[in-house]
Amino acid sequence: MDIFQMKNLSFHYLEAMEPALNNISITIKEGDFTVICGPSGCGKTTLLSLLKKEIAPAGELEGTLTYLGKALSEWDDRTLIEEIGFVFQDPDNQIIMDDVMQEMVFGMENLGYSNLEMRKRVAELVHFFGMEGLLKAKPSELSGGQKQLLNLLSVLLLKPKVLLLDEPTSQLDPVAAKNLILMLERLNKEMGMTTLLVEHRLEELFAIADHVIVMDKGFVRYEGESRDIIEAIFQNNDERAIPYVPSISQLYMKKAQYLEKTSIPLTVKECRSWIRTVSPLMSTEQKAANDKNESILSLQEVYFQYTKKTPYILKNLALEVKQGEFYTIVGGNGSGKSTLLKACIGNIKPQRGRVLFREKETSKLKGKALYNNFAYLPQNPKTYFIHDTIDKEMQEVVEQKKIDNGEEKIVEMLCTFEIEHIRHQHPYDCSGGEMQKAALACMLLGSPTILFIDEPTKGLDPLSKQHFARLLKQLHQKGLTIVMVTHDIEFAAKYAERCAMMFDGAIMAEGTPTELFQGNYFYTTSVNRATSGSGLTGTLTLEEALASWPNHVPI
Repeated sequence: MDIFQMKNLSFHYLEAMEPALNNISITIKEGDFTVICGPSGCGKTTLLSLLKKEIAPAGELEGTLTYLGKALSEWDDRTLIEEIGFVFQDPDNQIIMDDVMQEMVFGMENLGYSNLEMRKRVAELVHFFGMEGLLKAKPSELSGGQKQLLNLLSVLLLKPKVLLLDEPTSQLDPVAAKNLILMLERLNKEMGMTTLLVEHRLEELFAIADHVIVMDKGFVRYEGESRDIIEAIFQNNDERAIPYVPSISQLYMKKAQYLEKTSIPLTVKECRSWIRTVSPLMSTEQKAANDKNESILSLQEVYFQYTKKTPYILKNLALEVKQGEFYTIVGGNGSGKSTLLKACIGNIKPQRGRVLFREKETSKLKGKALYNNFAYLPQNPKTYFIHDTIDKEMQEVVEQKKIDNGEEKIVEMLCTFEIEHIRHQHPYDCSGGEMQKAALACMLLGSPTILFIDEPTKGLDPLSKQHFARLLKQLHQKGLTIVMVTHDIEFAAKYAERCAMMFDGAIMAEGTPTELFQGNYFYTTSVNRATSGSGLTGTLTLEEALASWPNHVPI
């Protein structure tokens, strides 16, 4: 049975110059797990939102859109509210109550469910999600990942037939993201729940998906099963689409053309099996540690708690960042990573310990000294914007920082991030990825000494990540010190000089990416898991694996 059917569907936002969706024809079958990917602003979120009538964007819609064979617009609201669940990209957009339990049952209460039915459903799903310890908490006390899990649980309490998710793993650490994907797979495979997922983190999703849709500029460029999509992308040598292919599948496609072909590997297990048949025997080089000696930032025995009645978030934390270093911090949701960044830039004052910038305590530096040397992009880019257009935000940075050739640099940043088309739009009217890129562009206009960034790749598609990484690399080569908190292990492994892992408010381990990530179960890359135990042991990224490929194997 067809759940959704779209025929010649086009959508144009009011006053927008180009259509967000252009002549799309797609059929979503009952029970399918569909993954939708593509560059930020390509229409993924617009398409997903149109399937949820209550939040459909305002604009001009052409073509037909049906749900279970009937025009979506003709269904009554209660049926659609119960049968089509939606999890937003930004968890704060979905939470409306100030109590976790109240948030969970809000939908059921409004639809008139009995107390017995509500208690039964809550007990079952809270246990399934392992959220028993959060029932008495306030949503404001939860980490971004915990908020997203709360939103998913609240939606599932209505027992929908269809689950729509807009980048649900974007704020989750690697362990939580994997657990969420496993939950979604169970809901789909065991319960038959039709699932449509917009996502940029694709390493594990191609293996689960029954149906993959790759979009670009409002069009559907590829549609079908995972292996068929990968084959078509490489046959077309589509440089814009290749970054969306999982790295282990890319390794196969870039090497198997010279070898005997098998089925395209989608999982680590399949890739490991293929690599064993090739039997490469070659050691790999590890990234050299940073040999810079001058300390630019250090934290010494830092303790911090938000109130006297709450536990310490930072506990005896020690950290040193060297001049010109690219330093990344990883760790689970709620481990204190974002709080650490706030302590570094002076947004919060530790109860104990010292924070030093060039051997001077940041608490004793004047505001202008910090403003000119530090740039900080928070996890939620919405909190950065105060003006009604991107252009005004950038103009203010130019004015306050007294940047020479301001207009030229603004245009350069807009082009670098490919956001020229949103220059005069309100930041809140942009997609999550576009908003993130706009905020990053504003940050980099000021040429800071240290760039502190909290989850900068969250919301960025793989192609945009490449552009962003190239820019960061250029800035880093010019001497910019970068301190980055991230859940993106692939990004950290590829670009960082040194990495640290936080746990329970302290730095538990640090080293080069190879030293920190090699051999881990979850805090590592797909390529590392796939190549472990082979002649490519020690490689973390696709590029390292390709560069380390044995000479005796044809290339």
